[in-house]
Amino acid sequence: MTRPIVGIIGNSYLINDEYPAHAGGTMNSEAIAQVSGCLPLLIPSDPRLVSVAELMDACDGFLFTGGRPNVHPEEYGEAETEAHGVFDRARDAVALPLIRACVEAGQPVFGVCRGFQEVNVAMGGTLYPEIRDLPGRDNHRMPPDGTLEEKFALRHTVRFTKGGVFARLMGAEEVMTNTLHGQGIKTAGAGVVIDGHAPDGTPEAIYVEGAKGFTLSVQWHPEWNAANDPVSRPLFTAFGQAVRAFADARRGLRASA
Repeated sequence: MTRPIVGIIGNSYLINDEYPAHAGGTMNSEAIAQVSGCLPLLIPSDPRLVSVAELMDACDGFLFTGGRPNVHPEEYGEAETEAHGVFDRARDAVALPLIRACVEAGQPVFGVCRGFQEVNVAMGGTLYPEIRDLPGRDNHRMPPDGTLEEKFALRHTVRFTKGGVFARLMGAEEVMTNTLHGQGIKTAGAGVVIDGHAPDGTPEAIYVEGAKGFTLSVQWHPEWNAANDPVSRPLFTAFGQAVRAFADARRGLRASA
């Protein structure tokens, strides 16, 4: 049986500080293949190479991954400052219109970390450049030292809205997650429902109200240990089910055309 295809939004890197490459974390592909049950396909996020229409036709759903570059503040009407960090304008140019088009079409999207922030910005929301600089907020950044296991270790709780989408999916109103991000949601975009918060009030789980397809996104990194983690596995399983349903419906429409 042919697996539905999930496009994984890649990031731009320089290998050895000189060779340009598009890349994505192996754990993202593993989560899509092993937990979602879909075929992972890495997308070169550059509008010179791909178009939104082509991507939507080629893929059944999309995973918007984390990445070191941040969404450029011009995308939400603010001036660039040093606190905003580094950027990937080519990814901005692909990811943001792709999210809007998928939400409109009901094509499944799953945002993780930067991808979570992209969903909010795509819908008209804004971001704080650095959460740890805000009064009363914790440092949500990745620990600078230690093994991968230590960097992706569970570090804080996330409390979901009672009876909300995430609480029903998880079967719990509070879960433990990792945290490896610097920025965070300031104002929610149109239709964006903040359905979970960290103890310091930082938004951690969102979806787009009224969307025809899967739009759940999280600020943490569920791709780490996705096959075994009791919080990660339901997210990737539900995403895979949504992608499969979309693919089946689209095949049915094409067959009857």
